[in-house]
Amino acid sequence: MSEPVVERTVAPVPPRAGAVGFAGPTELAAALESTGYLPDEGLATAAYLALVMHRPLFLEGEAGVGKTALAQALADVTGRPLHRLQCYEGLEASQALYDWDFGRQLLHLRAAEAAHVGQDPAALEASLYDRRFLLARPLLRALEDSPSVLLVDEVDRADDEFEAFLLEVLSDFTISIPELGTIRAQTPPLVVLTSNRTREVHDALKRRCLYHWLQHPDFDREVAILRRRLPEVSERLAREVAGATARLRTLDLLKPPGIAEAMDWASALHALGARELHPDLAARTLGAVLKYREDTDRVHALTREALFGA
Repeated sequence: MSEPVVERTVAPVPPRAGAVGFAGPTELAAALESTGYLPDEGLATAAYLALVMHRPLFLEGEAGVGKTALAQALADVTGRPLHRLQCYEGLEASQALYDWDFGRQLLHLRAAEAAHVGQDPAALEASLYDRRFLLARPLLRALEDSPSVLLVDEVDRADDEFEAFLLEVLSDFTISIPELGTIRAQTPPLVVLTSNRTREVHDALKRRCLYHWLQHPDFDREVAILRRRLPEVSERLAREVAGATARLRTLDLLKPPGIAEAMDWASALHALGARELHPDLAARTLGAVLKYREDTDRVHALTREALFGA
């Protein structure tokens, strides 16, 4: 007969340094900007509502527009630890929740036998499922390390079965471990889910979340991001890289460049001593901004001055 499951609520820890509230989206946006992340009004509002309403924030958009970086910036400004669950095809619940350390359990069992400990077999078996033998995965760590930020990255890459399991966990932020009990965080983690829209995520999961679509920034915002994140890059180079990146996005590319690629491109050009975007140098460094052969071939076939001219 199995032991009854006893509920265990994770007690909240004292607030960490910097873990203060925000008066509104404007104040949160200012805090995010101090970390180098420049959100627009819509994104700052969505993030603020996720904080005050304890609702997951579902972010969709092209790769490289800043979805993952937002979770990292939110962890910085709230003083919370960040726990990241990277999704992929075939991801199982045990890889996201917890697993037992069978190697340590076996060593414990052998040590008990070597010491000739006169334990009751049931008590010895129970000792194998002590908390010290539990391997906490990101979902469990996010509940135990309360309050925290939980990043579920690229949820669109996971299977439908895992998506249904995730919906169940996010509904009440509770995890049941038969050998230990039910763990529930008193302060729900701030959950950020991201999707590159390689497939449609089920409506049931989206309904549980606040939704925001991240698009590529406009020219001025992208220049500001480049200048903030790469202060060593000249303003002229930042403006010309932002303009050229925007023009590349208008082409029918397999992978239009995002903010991350624009920063890589600016860094590569700066490393080569560039103070402005020369067409020939831009063509030689396309590997920093384009990631498919078909895209580079398409760009090389076009007029360089039209794409990379000042």
